Amino acid sequence: MDNTGLIGTVSIIVAGFTIAIGCIAPAMSEGRALAQALSAMAQQPDEANTISRTLYVGLAMIESTAIYCFVVALIIVFANPFWTRVAAGG
Repeated sequence: MDNTGLIGTVSIIVAGFTIAIGCIAPAMSEGRALAQALSAMAQQPDEANTISRTLYVGLAMIESTAIYCFVVALIIVFANPFWTRVAAGG
């Protein structure tokens, strides 16, 4: 296998691991945050608006981690800086 094939293979494997870990961890975190928020709302119904507002902000921050992992995986596959180095022969 030449260098181009090796870089392609490693890029696809690393992008797959990035997406796998980048989707599992935020999904578990979002589930736990939602469970804790529902528990807090059940204990203090008067504070439901404040808890839900804080929950939405927290879920957006957690979801941004998955989006960053997706962007990194796209960069690894489509805009890999090693492609140009191998193509240039250096």
